[in-house]
Amino acid sequence: MFAQERHNSIRKIVREKQRLSFAELQQLFQVSPATLRRDLSELERAGDLIRVHGGVLDPLYARTEISFDERQQRHNTEKKSIATKANDLIPGGSSVFVDAGSTCLEAGKLLMRRADIRLITHSVALVAACSHAESNIICIGGELRKVSGALVGGTAINAFANLQFDFALIGATGLNSEGCWTTEFTESEIKKNIIARAKRRIVLADQSKWHAPGTVLFSRWDDINDWLVDSLSTTPSPLIPKSVTIHQDRN
Repeated sequence: MFAQERHNSIRKIVREKQRLSFAELQQLFQVSPATLRRDLSELERAGDLIRVHGGVLDPLYARTEISFDERQQRHNTEKKSIATKANDLIPGGSSVFVDAGSTCLEAGKLLMRRADIRLITHSVALVAACSHAESNIICIGGELRKVSGALVGGTAINAFANLQFDFALIGATGLNSEGCWTTEFTESEIKKNIIARAKRRIVLADQSKWHAPGTVLFSRWDDINDWLVDSLSTTPSPLIPKSVTIHQDRN
């Protein structure tokens, strides 16, 4: 296959799949790593794809992030199922950091009804829902990122120096065999701090997030203890370390 033909084929499959790993592309096109890197560099310069850690993204997808309100409406039944699992995992007397995100919000709404735990969050939506909460609430300040309803930036990050908690409920834009992904660096830095200060780290993500595109890798699976998911049509268990427990409905 000539280089131009290969470039056209790469363009087409990136538009279709939206996110592919370097290994997947190499397997598809059977070229050397050096040749593939040159192809991807040329296509990135032409604006046909965006190179990220370990792979490439379709530019249109990478630049379009679904609004928080729209995400709340998607997979609503699945989110509530995951939230119930999260609530069941948290024993009385625990301190829990609840990440921003629509699935974490559902879990936070259940947890805030409990007087036996302490919640910590940077989610504006969860704070807004907590006016009649039974649990004790600690709110982290920062700069509002409207698309996710998260408080981010230096003020938020500095707060973690004085915090530690038993559990962290963490959201993700996408998951794959490498780990957990988000769309933006400020959110990634917050999530890394959440993980660093938690004794047990729990990812809350429905099955649509598996192999979904992301831009910034914020955690490898080795740093995660549990993944709560509604169900998985294709179980990725062999791709995830045995130290991570996958909790899912099997009915």
